[in-house]
Amino acid sequence: MSEERLRIAIQKSGRLSDGSFELLKQCGLKISRGKDKLYGRVQELPIDVLLLRDDDIPSFVADDACDIGIVGQNVFEEDRLHEERDTPAEEVMPLGFARCKLMLAAPKEWTFDGAAMLQGKRIATSYPGLTGAWLQQEKVKARPVMMKGSVEVAPRLKIADAVCDIVSTGATLDANGLKPVATIFESEATLIRRKVAFSAEKQAVFEALLKRIKGVITSRDAKYIMMNAPRDAVPTITEYLPGADAPTVLELAGSPDKVAIHAVCRESVFWNTLEDLKKLGASAILVLPIEKMMV
Repeated sequence: MSEERLRIAIQKSGRLSDGSFELLKQCGLKISRGKDKLYGRVQELPIDVLLLRDDDIPSFVADDACDIGIVGQNVFEEDRLHEERDTPAEEVMPLGFARCKLMLAAPKEWTFDGAAMLQGKRIATSYPGLTGAWLQQEKVKARPVMMKGSVEVAPRLKIADAVCDIVSTGATLDANGLKPVATIFESEATLIRRKVAFSAEKQAVFEALLKRIKGVITSRDAKYIMMNAPRDAVPTITEYLPGADAPTVLELAGSPDKVAIHAVCRESVFWNTLEDLKKLGASAILVLPIEKMMV
């Protein structure tokens, strides 16, 4: 890999990996790599991709082995709490995918009435830093028990009294006689970067990539909406358009009292929004997805 190319670290497999590659694809980037290779090369911009375990990504970025990375906020925050670094990586922006929750789960027979009942208990977790920080915040003295994988079996094996783990559907907890009782940390994918300044060339590539990422995120819920409406209803209709800037108003040929309204709505457009617009006199209402947007 060339030192002049921006290096990005991505999880090599899993849900975060799928979302990261999809994000780069939506940014118009194609990655060429061999089937079993741990790195690839972007064709459209001078960017190299390293495929790593998710919990290795913060250290690779902090230690300048990579310039930027995409990682779960839970992993990034756990690394920040657990590892002492002179120049830790820093968070650039959340990316809006791979959302999950780190939750405390207890045996179903417990009647959980607050953190105080954890006093003196053992909590099995892969996130001792986040778990310990939450216990400290709640002023509870409990002991996190570090486990890598299969955390949910700890109470059955008498290794711990409760667990703290990532929960999506809760099915695994239920199968092991556990129930979620408190949310410790809410997470999503985030973009991180090294603290050491980039060269001018890398900074230009980073800024170009960041613009594309922001454009993709902005366009996810954004919709392009078009309609015809009475000219005197334009101010009221504009107020009903969710998250829209000033709309474009066009003359309609042969209809001096009506206009065409075009607007980009940056929030979701629901059926009740269309029904409200209809009541205000709008007609021929079209709502179209936006594939790309440069902000």
